[in-house]
Amino acid sequence: MIIVVALCAFTLIIGYLNKARCALAPFDTDGRSTAFNAIKDTSVCYSDIQFLWIGRDIDQHVFPYLTGAITQGGELTGGTVEYPVLSGLLMWLGAIPAHTDAEFLLYSALILAPFGLLTAWMLGRLAGRAALLWSAGPPLVLYAFHNWELPVVATAVGAVFVMSMRIPLRTRGMIAAVLLAVGFCLKLYPGAFVLPLAAYVAYGTTRSPSKRNRLDIRGGLAVLGAATATVVAINLPFAILGYDGWRASFAFQTLRQADITTNSIWYWGLRQFYIRPIQGSTAMSPDDYAAAEASFQNAVDILSPLLVFVAFGLALWLGMRRAKTEHVYPWIAVSGSMLCGFLLLHKVHSPQYTLWILPFFVLLRVPWALVAAYLVADLSMGIGVFKYFGALAHGADASTAKFFVEVGVWGRAALLVVFFFLFARARLRCSDISTELLTDHAPEQSSPASTPS
Repeated sequence: MIIVVALCAFTLIIGYLNKARCALAPFDTDGRSTAFNAIKDTSVCYSDIQFLWIGRDIDQHVFPYLTGAITQGGELTGGTVEYPVLSGLLMWLGAIPAHTDAEFLLYSALILAPFGLLTAWMLGRLAGRAALLWSAGPPLVLYAFHNWELPVVATAVGAVFVMSMRIPLRTRGMIAAVLLAVGFCLKLYPGAFVLPLAAYVAYGTTRSPSKRNRLDIRGGLAVLGAATATVVAINLPFAILGYDGWRASFAFQTLRQADITTNSIWYWGLRQFYIRPIQGSTAMSPDDYAAAEASFQNAVDILSPLLVFVAFGLALWLGMRRAKTEHVYPWIAVSGSMLCGFLLLHKVHSPQYTLWILPFFVLLRVPWALVAAYLVADLSMGIGVFKYFGALAHGADASTAKFFVEVGVWGRAALLVVFFFLFARARLRCSDISTELLTDHAPEQSSPASTPS
């Protein structure tokens, strides 16, 4: 445990120093480091934290959302940021003592780092040495301070940790649901895990052979109610006091296009069927290009959310199939599958999203070779994409960097499909987690082989 947390602290320091290479004096009148635009891509030290110092009124210390809005052109104004309200508050807090983007990066890192350490501690308690994948892996170096991901990962892992505690199942479920709802108010994705958690609570109290067909519907509804109440309680003050600014953060994501910055299969795959020269010519006319681009974006706006929900439904159904034979719903496994579906099919796949899936690699029994392959593909993307942007910006040959980007995009995509189905049937990597997750009826377990995830 001490080694897991200590290594995490060391990795976080390295991660900060990597990003700080872009935050050097001198600074312009806006407090922007002159090094940032010069080396952020070619030196692979770009971070959204430093980038967003300017353009969202963060440098003006404006309290987020209350006076904000979104223009017809999709620009955010008045302190509104493109993330849910709790992330906006963290950004505001990090900016309070800052006068430059370097200071903003430093103070934001100091706010975020404890969440990374807490995640390491919880994963260490849950899965032992496997938690070293979180604490000492390349993703934490690359992405710990790339964006505001560490708090949301901590809420998702915290929900699993709470479910391992020796307290009544309904109580555990409701506390875990609150944590997932807090995660939803940070970066949305943990909110999807509430559904499999509710199913777990409904199944989890009925493993007695005489009661296997009786579900605890009230327990499942209590989980859903706790999550809903938490989301409403956190968002309602912002919606009342600054509705336009609060709504703008969601509108921004809706309007965002699947462009070169999104690293998704949509841009690197589907777009090729829309943006191509007319037969017999060498290039598309400006009007034809604009029409094709609009058609492509419209298709993504429909297909992406539709297929994400289909993937969610398939993951939940696979969990139901396991529950029929194991009489316990595998909520962690199903949550992992849902996340794979989201990462694969959402129109944006930012590099730092790798931090979201790492805990599932730690908690679930999947082959380490596949995990290593995913991390290699992620490195190909996480480094290649910035080298690619740097080459394009400087008019240099970008073919090599583009190759690594494509390896990253399609390597991750193929492995996410594999992990989607592997997660759905995977058991927990450490048997101790299974024992704690089933404390309500542990004596009724016939053998370790029947322990569900």
